[in-house]
Amino acid sequence: MTEQRKNQRYDLRLPCEIQRQAKPPLPAETRNMSSSGVLFTSPEHVSVGETIEYFVTFPQAPNSSIEVRLRCVGKVIRAQERTSCYAASLERYEFLREPA
Repeated sequence: MTEQRKNQRYDLRLPCEIQRQAKPPLPAETRNMSSSGVLFTSPEHVSVGETIEYFVTFPQAPNSSIEVRLRCVGKVIRAQERTSCYAASLERYEFLREPA
């Protein structure tokens, strides 16, 4: 089968936090990312069509005291309930740098 995605996906398993409207933050983990979206796993259900904000935490660089997180806004576009995987678009993003 030939890959037909518009954007190359990168296998990245990174800690992630899902922020949903009027709900507490939800821990998650990325499976893969591209310039147009993310696939993540979550212990709780996330609804298709729901707008979410997600924060991906990158590993800290050696000898650095700065933590880098990627803040993204997108919409859940697909759910694979049996594997607890969810795909979300990436509509806006910004890098956040904070002291560790």
